[in-house]
Amino acid sequence: MDTDTGMDTHAGAGADGVGVTATRDGHRRTPRGRGVLEGAFALLDALRRNGDEAGVTELALACGLPKGSVHRLLDQLAGVGAVERVGNRYRVGPQLYRLGQAWEPHPGLRPAARLPLQRLRAVTGASVVLVVLREEAALTVGSVPGDLEPLLPVRNGLAFRLDTAAGKALRGPRASGAVLDREDVMEGVCCASLPVRTPDGRTVAALAALVPAGRRLDGLAHAVAGAGAAITRALAGGGGGGRRRPLPPTALVP
Repeated sequence: MDTDTGMDTHAGAGADGVGVTATRDGHRRTPRGRGVLEGAFALLDALRRNGDEAGVTELALACGLPKGSVHRLLDQLAGVGAVERVGNRYRVGPQLYRLGQAWEPHPGLRPAARLPLQRLRAVTGASVVLVVLREEAALTVGSVPGDLEPLLPVRNGLAFRLDTAAGKALRGPRASGAVLDREDVMEGVCCASLPVRTPDGRTVAALAALVPAGRRLDGLAHAVAGAGAAITRALAGGGGGGRRRPLPPTALVP
């Protein structure tokens, strides 16, 4: 017997597979324990996949959760900044962005790649992506939009198939030479990609430059190789291309 409510309760798994607390009168309460985390992350992933704002009904259908549970979870996520509410709709919040920016697929990789990616874009006009292998896909962890916008927008978090040039360069041990794509995957888009290696020779990422069809790819591949070598050198120097002075505490918001 639940001494707080006077109703019998039991914990179990709902039809949607998420642990819930059920009452004798048949009403469901907010998921708890492991089910709370699973439900919260399912909602966050649904918002990510949606790419924009979504309402409670849409999210409930996407995640297979009761609308009441979705509403309560969203309120809790909004309270910690993981989502934000816009009218009656929700979108990913700033705290989730801050947490995501702290992830490093390999120590120092993202800061080491920042300037080489920008320079590669400036020299070639290409849309440039840095990808790592995650969950049988090439996951973008660094990107600079180029001439292909808006035909093929690039952004961090975008995942490419492993049969693309970036995927092949990432998973295949190549002694030399770039993986070239001459409209093999998408009409109007060509690509040159090369592995990015640590100073000891391990492949930790792949760098790809995407350009409109009709561009010569030999010069593009040479530029990609140069940018990859710059990333390797930066990794050898500690990941950031030299010691950086920290921001003064007075400039930061806790």
